[in-house]
Amino acid sequence: MYYCSNYTLAVALCVVTMFCWGSWGNTQKLAGKTWRFELFYWDYVLGLVLFSILAGLTLGSCGGGEWSFVENLKSSSISRWMWPFVGGIVFNASNILLSAAIAVAGMSVAFPVGVGLALVGGTVANWFVDGKGNPYLIWTGLAVIVVSIICNALAFKAKQNAAGDASDASTVKKGLLLAVCAGLLMSWFSPLVNRVVDMGFANAAPEAGKMTPYTAFFLFTLGVLASNFVFNTIMMKKPVSGEPVKGSDWFKGSIFVHLVGILGGCIWATGTLLSFVTAGTAGAAIAYALGQGATLVSALWGILVWREFKGAPKKSAALNFAMVVLFVVGLALLVLAGN
Repeated sequence: MYYCSNYTLAVALCVVTMFCWGSWGNTQKLAGKTWRFELFYWDYVLGLVLFSILAGLTLGSCGGGEWSFVENLKSSSISRWMWPFVGGIVFNASNILLSAAIAVAGMSVAFPVGVGLALVGGTVANWFVDGKGNPYLIWTGLAVIVVSIICNALAFKAKQNAAGDASDASTVKKGLLLAVCAGLLMSWFSPLVNRVVDMGFANAAPEAGKMTPYTAFFLFTLGVLASNFVFNTIMMKKPVSGEPVKGSDWFKGSIFVHLVGILGGCIWATGTLLSFVTAGTAGAAIAYALGQGATLVSALWGILVWREFKGAPKKSAALNFAMVVLFVVGLALLVLAGN
């Protein structure tokens, strides 16, 4: 089983997590040109589950022994399976709301607000799980990141005030509310999973009943899949925007549009598994926080590629620049917190 035991490499992999978490939304934007996000989301979840199985049977099984994927799944305590499974349910509720926020208000609103809140709440929760990292640097870094999130929100407010479009402003408010609800829920999925992952398994026998990141991640994706039949079905019947969607509409999609959704799930899954694999070395709080630097990546995608701030006043540009600078400073403090 692959495990990262070097702190520098762990931080580098956390940066990969950041780019994965911040980039999967591009697949939704791409598919969204012809495809409702509720239908996209079924393929996204399929990508999560398929990736978790593939990773478990390859990286999670190399070397064999009691730490291999299948053996660990058999030996881990069934009573502890509920933690990553519930983590998947919590994540799915939050991510569906985040996807709805992207569909309504765009990546450069949904991610900085939703994922930014998740970064703060999840980092604090993870720190209380394992207590690893300099708390003063962690709290300072998080405070700086909160200010950067506020800068992004003010940038969008300036854009809306300049546009003077009341209907568009109402849409953005709906997107902000969805993003806030997503962020508050998303804070909890990582601590729930890390609760049953053995963080010190690099050179030791597994603790009885505990899991490897690969086993926990697989159970996590099962929680996502099971809950999707409830959450996404409700979203299809009661959409936040547009007409209700029928389940049969999914079969009308092209192979390309389905593959785009599966790719989105695989991209996010890659980042998440790396976050769990590096948590024992970098610290659960730091690994999670660095990964949620995705907020910055996604905001830049929205601003530079999807042109979501096109036509905004200079004030918005200045505030977004401040957001980028402050976010980088906050992430740097989080990296230093683990040394």
